[in-house]
Amino acid sequence: MVNKIQKLMKNSLVFSVGNLGTKLILFFLIPVYTYHLTPSEFGTADLITVTSNLVLPLVTLSVFNGVFRFVMDKQYDKEAVLINSIVIMIAGSILLVMLYPLLNRVLPFGEFTDYFYIIVILQALNTIFMQYIRGCHFVKLYALSGMISSFILFLSNIIFLVVLDLGIDGYLLAYVITLLFGCVFNFFAGNIHRHINFHKIKHKLMKDLLIYSVPLMPNALMWWVMNFSDRYIIAMILGASANGLYAVASKIPSLLNTVHAIFFQAWQMSAIEEFDSEEKDDFFSKIFDYLSTVLMLCTSFIIVHLHFIISILVSSEYIESWKYTPFLLLASLFSAFSAFLGTNYIASKQTNGVFKSSFIGALVNIIITLLLVPIFGVNGAAFATMISFLFIFLLRVIDTKKYVTIHFHVKKLFLMFFVLLLQIAILFTDLQFKYYLLMFLFVVLLFINYAQLKSMLNDIMSMLRNRSGRKRR
Repeated sequence: MVNKIQKLMKNSLVFSVGNLGTKLILFFLIPVYTYHLTPSEFGTADLITVTSNLVLPLVTLSVFNGVFRFVMDKQYDKEAVLINSIVIMIAGSILLVMLYPLLNRVLPFGEFTDYFYIIVILQALNTIFMQYIRGCHFVKLYALSGMISSFILFLSNIIFLVVLDLGIDGYLLAYVITLLFGCVFNFFAGNIHRHINFHKIKHKLMKDLLIYSVPLMPNALMWWVMNFSDRYIIAMILGASANGLYAVASKIPSLLNTVHAIFFQAWQMSAIEEFDSEEKDDFFSKIFDYLSTVLMLCTSFIIVHLHFIISILVSSEYIESWKYTPFLLLASLFSAFSAFLGTNYIASKQTNGVFKSSFIGALVNIIITLLLVPIFGVNGAAFATMISFLFIFLLRVIDTKKYVTIHFHVKKLFLMFFVLLLQIAILFTDLQFKYYLLMFLFVVLLFINYAQLKSMLNDIMSMLRNRSGRKRR
């Protein structure tokens, strides 16, 4: 098992090089947005990008998920998987273009609808390219692509928002340029232009891809409902400005999402490779223990320093957004746990199981959001998002036992969650010494996880020693 953990850590380290730079660049864009877009403008721009995430699985039929899984499967021809997935994406894009007259009337984007269309189509193509590269185990190229694209996004935003002061147009133009660059870079750097073979278009393979991917499409929609539908509800009930505050608050958990994204990209590969292993129960259990430890400690640390983070990142118009961040942090935590368990469906190719828990979670999210937003305002939406992801996590704990038996440290998880809730309660008080109290509780969490942290450190040191030994030889 040691070698499996070390391989996972090695891949995570590679992804971290790209992701840390990527996420940090995106994080430092928050001040650019908040100082050059009003809450109302940022709320509108956020709705456009959020809606593109909704439409993406519809346009592609979620085939990009099939690309990654089928390319990793040795019984399938990689080039055939690539060209058939592109054909499916092109067919979806043509249908989307045909619906332009209708969507132009329905979508609340007005003059920005053309940007929305360009973003969706470029994002669909780039996502297929990225998943193909990752499925081929080109992890360094995958990480490099993400890092360079983020730099392009940062530079474009500086030019269009800070220098030229183009407002929402600048925000969207920067996004389009970044996606276009990503498509071109991945097309040539990943040698995709050499792997496209139109003679390998096969209806049978296309059918296999769709059988695998289509069940993930409603799951993606349900995931969108839990992550982003609250934006629409907030905008309708409280207005675009309130949605702008909520959009900023949701950016802070990106710090937590960074840690999870680094791990998750490597974990999907390990989970698929080790799914038929006799040691998979112990392997999956140990990795979840590591993941929960790191993410809960990161959540606690962000809560401790939340006021400071907000004060240096946003303008005075957005300062109130800190109030909506704590429950969104917990939502991100449960989202990561749910995604970990969801990998079992992907590895077993039983993607129909993904939809069940996601559907229930989305239903819970919509109902609670509609009930709480009129009463508690923006925080009602944040709380609803947290509860919905908790529901999904608990449902998947039960449902995925038929694939993998994960041994959870239930008492420790409850204790850690209680400490996090205590930190959040203290955060909303006016105690003069609350920072020291919050920091004390963070130290308490460190002591609770002493054994796990020590074990992780030993695994990391063992990996580094092995790498050093190979280099000497």
